[in-house]
Amino acid sequence: MRLVVAGSPAAAVPTLRRLAASDHEIVAVLTRPATPQGRKRVLTPTPVARAAAELGLPVIEAARVDDEVTARLAALDVDLGVIVAYGALLRRPALDVPRHGWVNLHFSELPAYRGAAPVQRAVMAGDTRTAATVFRLVEALDAGPVFASEPFDIDPEATSGEVLAAMAETGAEVVARVVDGIAAGTAVAVEQSGEPTLAPKLTIDDGRIDFTAPAAAVHARLRGVTPEPGAYAHLGETRVKLLRSERPGGTADPAPPLAPGALTVQGGRLLVGTGDAPLVLTEVQPAGKKAMDAASWARGLGPLDGKVLA
Repeated sequence: MRLVVAGSPAAAVPTLRRLAASDHEIVAVLTRPATPQGRKRVLTPTPVARAAAELGLPVIEAARVDDEVTARLAALDVDLGVIVAYGALLRRPALDVPRHGWVNLHFSELPAYRGAAPVQRAVMAGDTRTAATVFRLVEALDAGPVFASEPFDIDPEATSGEVLAAMAETGAEVVARVVDGIAAGTAVAVEQSGEPTLAPKLTIDDGRIDFTAPAAAVHARLRGVTPEPGAYAHLGETRVKLLRSERPGGTADPAPPLAPGALTVQGGRLLVGTGDAPLVLTEVQPAGKKAMDAASWARGLGPLDGKVLA
């Protein structure tokens, strides 16, 4: 089949590469325009645009699929559209362009976590399982019938970035199977069932850690907002990014009781108090500095009595 693949972030690259290696023909790759990145604001193409260039595939850069972009797609005689985190909605005229419509790879077990941040929200909620789901794209948000859903176990220590990277590889194989099934005329889509939940895009405020919450909730939120928008707290006037944490283990060396946000070093580890039990901070990044071992950072603070993350 003649395919158009739409996507922008790194999570869409495995699907692009998998389909490029298939028997189908990718006639265009639709991605968002290059944006200024880094301190020097260098104009940088999306990861999908870079991968498409490596593969020698034609690229259409567009912030939205307007009439002009829709006309360009229609001229390509497309059989099927495949979309993975493109970053903009497709309206009816564009949905009708491919003969077989569009399929979408979504990183949740639909109808759970419809929206822009399904993996982040699942990790923040402390979920232990999710799914890579391929469904038919419709105008309603993530509401189309499902072709296939592959269960995925969430590592209890993994960040959402790590979970998403692993799911992107799993999802690429699910997409390939669905595309082959549509080409063969054997693919069947089943309407979603159950009560939908939403997974809106995260904001900077989602990254602020509330240490009065239980340790499990603090740990889950820190993992869920990493790498974006990033977990943080303040030590006095200094903002500190919290990059990684872990739950203390074992009973031979029990963690001391600590007030929420209070800090102490024990056995070479930096512990921070929460609403019920201390949590180990393993990696932090103080404002204006590089990421570092959390215990080493704490030793540079001098006596920790009275120092509180909030």
